[in-house]
Amino acid sequence: MRSWYQLCTAALLTSLAFGVHGNEVKIDQKEINRQQCSGMFSRKGWGGAVDPFILTKFVKPEDIPEDQDPVVSLVMFEWSDRNYVGKLMDDTTSDRAYICDATAIEAKFCNSTEEGEFILSQDSEKSKSLIITQAVHLKNPPAINYPIKRTGYYCVGTYGYTAESYNGIVEFRNSYGELPAAQIAKLPFYGALTLVYALATAGWAFLYFQNRHDILPVQNYITAILVFLVVEIFMTWLFYDFQNRHGFNGGAKALLIVVSVLSAGRNSFSFFLLLIVCMGYGVVKPSLGRTMIWVRWLAITHFVFGVVYVIASLSVTPENAGPLVLLVVLPLAGTLTAFYIWTLNSLNATMKDLMERKQTIKAMMYRKLWWCILGSIIVIFVFFFVNSWTFAGVSDEDFVPTHWSSRWFILDGWLNLVYLADVAFVAWLWRPTANNRRFAMSDEIAQDDEGFEIASMRSSLDFDDPELEGAPPAYDAPRNNASSSAANRDVSPLPAPKPTRPASLPRESLDGETIFAVGGEDDDEERWSEDDSDNEGKRLTGKKD
Repeated sequence: MRSWYQLCTAALLTSLAFGVHGNEVKIDQKEINRQQCSGMFSRKGWGGAVDPFILTKFVKPEDIPEDQDPVVSLVMFEWSDRNYVGKLMDDTTSDRAYICDATAIEAKFCNSTEEGEFILSQDSEKSKSLIITQAVHLKNPPAINYPIKRTGYYCVGTYGYTAESYNGIVEFRNSYGELPAAQIAKLPFYGALTLVYALATAGWAFLYFQNRHDILPVQNYITAILVFLVVEIFMTWLFYDFQNRHGFNGGAKALLIVVSVLSAGRNSFSFFLLLIVCMGYGVVKPSLGRTMIWVRWLAITHFVFGVVYVIASLSVTPENAGPLVLLVVLPLAGTLTAFYIWTLNSLNATMKDLMERKQTIKAMMYRKLWWCILGSIIVIFVFFFVNSWTFAGVSDEDFVPTHWSSRWFILDGWLNLVYLADVAFVAWLWRPTANNRRFAMSDEIAQDDEGFEIASMRSSLDFDDPELEGAPPAYDAPRNNASSSAANRDVSPLPAPKPTRPASLPRESLDGETIFAVGGEDDDEERWSEDDSDNEGKRLTGKKD
């Protein structure tokens, strides 16, 4: 018989590899299935309508000879009480005797009435929780109930004493429902996350409706992903709620497939949105042209590979996975790498272009986005090293019993919080405002001192001031020989050219307004009158009566 501690360690590693078992698990003579463990909450620890329990039921074999009665050794205990299972063989070794057989009876480790049971230490009554050991006769196997009085990590261990093979079912039933204790925290977590996304989407919808006539194309994509996230997170919560109510039946499996596909869609949609934002779509560039087609195809390809990966992970168990799994993983990794490289290069190119054109406000937006991405990468790497340090003790037999209640957050929860922070930050930077299009389609006036000229416009002078009436203009154009006859020329038949403002002057546009009065020699005697508004247009155009 192998060491009991080796058996416990193998079972714990199996639990870690396959995740926490469901509400009902199989138990048989195979080493991987001899012991099944799961975290359990007491009724006070989480609440619920029934008292939690562990129920073990063996299946009666159909081909048992009449003169035989196979026996299976059974023990049920809480992990912190494991040292009370078995007795040391002597003081010079750490080996323990676990099964009460003929050798153990002869060594006085147990008596003949306990044959076939697991051996308990003499001080086992000091255990914090109940320890049940029993020799189960497969001719008439009873259902064995273990009540849960305190929160902990409980195990059911078996050994074929005289039975070469056996099969049974272990049900870990918590007081709140069918969901395993290691996953029950996901139920309120995803419920709260759904409310947060719903509130964020409602706030975005209010701004969207308020500025609906001034919406940029990229803001339509942000609207779509916010609505999608509400649906995706809600379906995830619905899956766990359904499983908690009805167990992991066909309906729960169907919901699991739907949630997995939605998760793949969220990843593809998120990478797509981040890429077009980093390209400057809607803020720097009104259109991406044919580049948008390539971006969409990359997102679709990533989604397809993501769905294939989900289907493979649900249908292929880790022990059956071979080299062909690379055909599923490598394409997904390739599209993910393409997204990363393209996104970072696009963001750097957009920021460089904005800085060269001295678009400081827009550049500041993308600088904040750059810091957001960098901060997310730093947080992910910090958690990666923390997780690596945590999982470095995976070979420790106390690892799973210690981390069973918090492992869901390490593997899944914190990533959702980082994603929420990133989505909220991008939505806040690109939120709908009253000047969306004006900000997106206009450029800042470069405040460059080189080549800057100061000119005085004639229209800025007060013509009613007699001291300024005969003064020369502030700016004299170069004169030529024909300037002496310019005063005697006739009125040009062409309309007066409209003056344009210098590019370096931060003034409102004057397009469509007449600035200068152009006329003949007889018009020099005319004066502007504030009281005669009816003839204002005639004097501005310089027409004679």
